[in-house]
Amino acid sequence: MIKSMTGFGRAEVSEQNKKITVEMKSVNHRYLDMNVRMPKMLNFFDAAIRNEIKKYAARGKVDVYITYEDLSENKAVLKYNEELAGEYLSYFNRMADKFGIDNDATVTKLARFPEILTMEEQETDEDELWKLVSKAINGACEKFVESRISEGEHLKTDLISKLDEMLKIVDYISVRSPEVFEEYRTNLRNQVEELLGNTQIDESRIATEVVLFADKMCVDEELVRLKSHIEKMKADLTAGGDIGRKLDFLAQEMNREANTILSKANDLKVTNMGIDLKTEIEKVREQIQNIE
Repeated sequence: MIKSMTGFGRAEVSEQNKKITVEMKSVNHRYLDMNVRMPKMLNFFDAAIRNEIKKYAARGKVDVYITYEDLSENKAVLKYNEELAGEYLSYFNRMADKFGIDNDATVTKLARFPEILTMEEQETDEDELWKLVSKAINGACEKFVESRISEGEHLKTDLISKLDEMLKIVDYISVRSPEVFEEYRTNLRNQVEELLGNTQIDESRIATEVVLFADKMCVDEELVRLKSHIEKMKADLTAGGDIGRKLDFLAQEMNREANTILSKANDLKVTNMGIDLKTEIEKVREQIQNIE
């Protein structure tokens, strides 16, 4: 199977009053380029998150969005600083003795002083939180890969159809080329006969001219290589895998052969088919840019 570089995946995981939502989408890119957006409290998972995503994607510009919600009713705990409270009381007693006044400190009054009672957020268990995050990441990645595979199969079907059309064009040119040589021979003979009249024609000279024309216009080698590239691309598409770069190289080689065929063409029909061939190759190259 082949994978498109266009994909989307989403997963939501809720456990122990905590909810992680992961959304990811991608478009084509020469390499793997990841952009991860998430709450600051999850930043220490950045490297681990990227390593997980690399297991599912080899190429493409991937945007990842992670949200975190803590649905717990008690998100904070009350902290009592007994040592500090003791110091306050100690100083109150010293002040009362020093100035001969009553120490009217009460628990309520003491609790109002700074840092005696404080509210602090509950500490997060990083291991438990990572289990939640990784579960959501993997869930989103699986959906992401499924969408890429589905799109990849559509690309594969379309590409094979275009490659089959290209093979028909190659076969047409292969059949037409010998006909062009024969037509050249006939036209050359007719022109010589018209020019010389009843004078005997030098058949060897005619043959030499036809050979020179054939040598100059022959595209047999280009057609063989082009057909080989097309068959190779079809085989790679059927085999699947991360073949985007390989297919791009093959498309460049196919375009090179098509250019040579067009440059040698001395026949309107071959020229028109050569133009159709280059058009199909360009369509294939555009589609290949989306394959991982």
